Amino acid sequence: MDALSLTAVADEQLALARRSGSGRAAHSVRGGQRAALRQTVLALVAGRELAEHESPGEASLHVLCGRVRLSAGTESVELAEGGYAAIPSERHSLAALEDSVVLLTVVAGS
Repeated sequence: MDALSLTAVADEQLALARRSGSGRAAHSVRGGQRAALRQTVLALVAGRELAEHESPGEASLHVLCGRVRLSAGTESVELAEGGYAAIPSERHSLAALEDSVVLLTVVAGS
């Protein structure tokens, strides 16, 4: 049985994002391109975003630290540490309101 500390992974990814020109970093903690269940720790520096994009399948977002805004169409929700939301199946974007790390969970092909 494999175990890891999401806190440690979050700290590592946030440090990488702060050094990156893109202001973001990501690390898959479960699954891969062929896996049905994929989980990725994604770090975004304040003011950076993932521009509007299609949903890859049924997905959720759990904020490990920081504060983000998840937007789809004319609706948006702000989430802080510990916050959770199902990601809409329509085009959406994610913006970091402060340095943030989220756990993205996707069920591919759903």
